[in-house]
Amino acid sequence: MATTDRTPTLPDVPGGPPVSVRAATTAWFLAVGAGVAESVLGAAGWIADGRPILALVAQIALRTIVYGGLFLIIDRYFRHGVPWSRWLLAGLLGVVGMASLLIGPISWLTSNGDFGRLDLDASFLTLAALRVVHVLAVAGGVVLMFLPDSNRWFRRKA
Repeated sequence: MATTDRTPTLPDVPGGPPVSVRAATTAWFLAVGAGVAESVLGAAGWIADGRPILALVAQIALRTIVYGGLFLIIDRYFRHGVPWSRWLLAGLLGVVGMASLLIGPISWLTSNGDFGRLDLDASFLTLAALRVVHVLAVAGGVVLMFLPDSNRWFRRKA
């Protein structure tokens, strides 16, 4: 039985996507990877705290669908220059995702922000490092995908 490639066909461009699109693709994959790593660390903390497993399973299922879907969009559509994928990533990851990444730290800073009370254990430092990588990858992905070379790549005629 023959398989078909469902990757959209756009005109071939000698050399493939420009450097800005390749770098944006890498940034988006890094953001998704950081999100997955944060989720794994969060799940470990959830279990260690003795919280309900059913709620954790629901969270894992939701995040699997979201991160899996984002991975497919980046891999199958974005890096191949499908215009709607750029806008979807900008909206979902650049706006909604960035807000969800920053709301916790901003809320903490505005509510108490007592750095002396932080428990700077390995788990906290790892989560903080992952969050920084995640935020920087999203910011980088957004900027890179709207550079002039990227704009030309996404505007080419089918």
